[in-house]
Amino acid sequence: MKKLTRQIKIGNVPIGGGAPCSVQSMCSTDTRNVAATLDQIGRLAEAGCEIVRCAVPDMDAAQALAAIKAGSPMPLIADIHFDYKLALKALESGVDGLRLNPGNIGERWKVAEVVKAAAERQIPIRIGVNGGSLEKELLVKYGHPTPEAMVESALGHVRILEELNYQEIKISIKVSDVLRTLEAYRLLSDAVDYPLHIGVTEAGTIFSGTIKSSVGLGILLHQGIGDTMRVSLTGDPVHEVRVAYDILKSLGIRQRGINFVSCPTCGRCQIDLIPVAEEVERRLAHLDKNITVAVMGCSVNGPGEAREADFGIAGGRGEGLLFKHGEILRKVPQDKLADALIEEVLKP
Repeated sequence: MKKLTRQIKIGNVPIGGGAPCSVQSMCSTDTRNVAATLDQIGRLAEAGCEIVRCAVPDMDAAQALAAIKAGSPMPLIADIHFDYKLALKALESGVDGLRLNPGNIGERWKVAEVVKAAAERQIPIRIGVNGGSLEKELLVKYGHPTPEAMVESALGHVRILEELNYQEIKISIKVSDVLRTLEAYRLLSDAVDYPLHIGVTEAGTIFSGTIKSSVGLGILLHQGIGDTMRVSLTGDPVHEVRVAYDILKSLGIRQRGINFVSCPTCGRCQIDLIPVAEEVERRLAHLDKNITVAVMGCSVNGPGEAREADFGIAGGRGEGLLFKHGEILRKVPQDKLADALIEEVLKP
C-alpha cells in the first residue's frame, strides 16, 4: 500500500496525495547555455521525463532560467545552494520549484525572503539532504552520515520552513549506499507526511548505477514510499528517465513503453539471438504502448513465452516462429526475424 502523503504541485504535475510517482531528471548542461539546455530538455521530454531540474551556480545561470522556462515543455526546478539571491532570481524567472536547504542559506531573514517570494507564487521547496554535504555538527555527533543523522538534518530544515508557516514542502534524503538510503527513507517516512522525492545519489555509471537504483528504489516503491523519483546516473540523463520507467513498470506502478522480454541465451539457442534482441529493443524504444514483446531463442521455453506475449518470436535452427496474440503467423528466416517482428508490432 502506498503511503498517503500531502499533495503539492510542481507546475501541473501533482506530487503526493495518491498521485502516481512522477519521473524527474536533471540537466547536465551549463544552465547559462540556453540552447543546449533546451535541447537536452526536449530529449528528456521525448523519453517521458515529467519534471526537470537545472543547476544555478551563479546569477548568470539564474537569469537564464527565464528563457529556459519559456521554452521548456515540462515544469522546471532550480537547484540552489548557499545564495538566497539566486533563489529570488529563479523565482522571478518563473521556475515551478526550488531545491534548497534553508539551513545553508544563512541568516533567518534570508530564508524568510525566499519563503515569502515562494509563497506568493505558490512554488514548492524541496529540502534535499545529501550524505556528502551533511552539517558538520551532525557529522561530529554521529561520526558519519548515518540514516539517523540525515533524518535529523532533514527535520531541522523542515522546522525552519514550518516556523515560517510554510508547508509546500517535499523532502529527499540521499546517500550513495543503498542500505543506508533505504533505512533513511523508512525513518523519514515514519516521521513526516510530506511527499518524498526518492533516489540513490551518485549511484554510478549507467551499468552500476542502474543496478543500485533498481534495487534501492524498487524496494522503497514496493514498500509504498516515494512520490517522485530520479535515477542518478553518470551519463546522458535520458538514460535516467528510461531506467526510472522500467523500475516503475516492473513493479506494476506505471506503464510507459513496451514490456520487452528476451531469453539470456544458452546452449539450446540455435540462432544468433543477441543482435536480433538488441535490434528489436532499439527500434521499438520510442513506442509507448502497453504491450509485451518477446524475443526467444530456443524451442524449449521460447514458444511458451512468445505465445504469452502480444508479439513474439521463438528461434529454431536458422529460423524462427512469429507469434501474434498467441497464434503462430509464419516461419521467418533468421536474417528477417527482427524486421518481421517489428513490422507486426507497428501495424496500425
